[in-house]
Amino acid sequence: MMTRAAIAFLTLTLGVSDWPSWRGPTRNGVSDETNLPVKWSQTENVAWKLAMPSFSGSTPVIWGSRMFLNVADELHSREAVTLHLWSVNRDTGAILWQRPLGGGNHQERKQNMSSPSPVTDGTSVWVMTGTGILKAFDFAGAELWARDIQHDYGRFGLNWGYGSSPLLYGDSLYVQVLHGMKTHDPSYLLRIDKATGKTVWRVERPTNARVESPDAYTTPALLQYDGKTEIVLSGGDVVTGHDPVTGKELWRAGGLNPANDPNNRIVASPVTFGDLIIAPTRERPMLVLKAGGRGDVTASARLWSFDAGPDVPTPVTDGTLVYVINDRGIMACLDAKTGHALYSRQRLRPGTYSASPILADGKIYVTNEDGVTSVVKAGPQFQVLAENEFDDYTLSSPAISAGRIFFRTTKFLWAIGK
Repeated sequence: MMTRAAIAFLTLTLGVSDWPSWRGPTRNGVSDETNLPVKWSQTENVAWKLAMPSFSGSTPVIWGSRMFLNVADELHSREAVTLHLWSVNRDTGAILWQRPLGGGNHQERKQNMSSPSPVTDGTSVWVMTGTGILKAFDFAGAELWARDIQHDYGRFGLNWGYGSSPLLYGDSLYVQVLHGMKTHDPSYLLRIDKATGKTVWRVERPTNARVESPDAYTTPALLQYDGKTEIVLSGGDVVTGHDPVTGKELWRAGGLNPANDPNNRIVASPVTFGDLIIAPTRERPMLVLKAGGRGDVTASARLWSFDAGPDVPTPVTDGTLVYVINDRGIMACLDAKTGHALYSRQRLRPGTYSASPILADGKIYVTNEDGVTSVVKAGPQFQVLAENEFDDYTLSSPAISAGRIFFRTTKFLWAIGK
């Protein structure tokens, strides 16, 4: 398992204040920062706020004093340029530049076409749209390359639009398209050279899922254990591990849809911590696997399962405890090794929960769609330390940088802290 010291080392190597991807410096929603705010309001403990043109499920990403956001304008003609990448000064909230990502913005139930979060390595930034446009920019805003994934490989066939974020590892971006509700085309995983934008390989990912169940809105996870690295995909009723060099499927675990439900699309992403793999499905069962197997690991890799898992919010873990919040704000804390519930069925503020929780400074920050963030003490006993309200529709998961927490609501991007 990754120790706290290892988390601290990884965070330092990235930059102590960086949040370079949707799930932060360790790619699993954990930050090693301390002295973070606990209480705030729309007027108290606000460093700055920046007006947003529309809602988005995309999380801001941060490197140094630079912040990047996937932004959708209000819904207009599908031909108009309605999607942009913004570069914002993290310290002041000033917009540094805006670059077009294309048109075609529209709403698919909760999400619009700005849902995928950008990713950065401190030199370049890459951003995907729900329309399949993938672009690279340098920090000065110069476009380095552009791709149209739907043009190259066929239309996305997800029932509620495309929402996966790219995974950055080494010299490559890993982009998944797991679909089937509105297409007969196969699902696949792409490895794209981050410098040139060219496809290194494309591997198909077959499943026996039917109707809507092939659809996944998840983001690939990076699994690193015992000197090995694998790319983990969850969707289509299975979770799979892939060789990052060749794309070859190394292992596969079923059991995410034991009843063969035709509507078992998966939204919450897989989470890894050391050799631990957490694979949510549509609430039940959430599977927890141990890395290291090959082939069919459905039985051999399973450590435990949980029948009150999330639908949309991705869980978070420090390797010792796993924190789960479902869409109705019911929270559980489970032992990571055994699945034993330290507590369960603890209710947060009633509402609908879509944003994924983050774990930092001995606290779990959980935001609901009404813009209420509950700050819960980390550990085996349930204790709500504060409830903070923005009174604004919120889908985006928070980000942490330089002692501040950044929240994206429909109307504003908020910098909370000193």
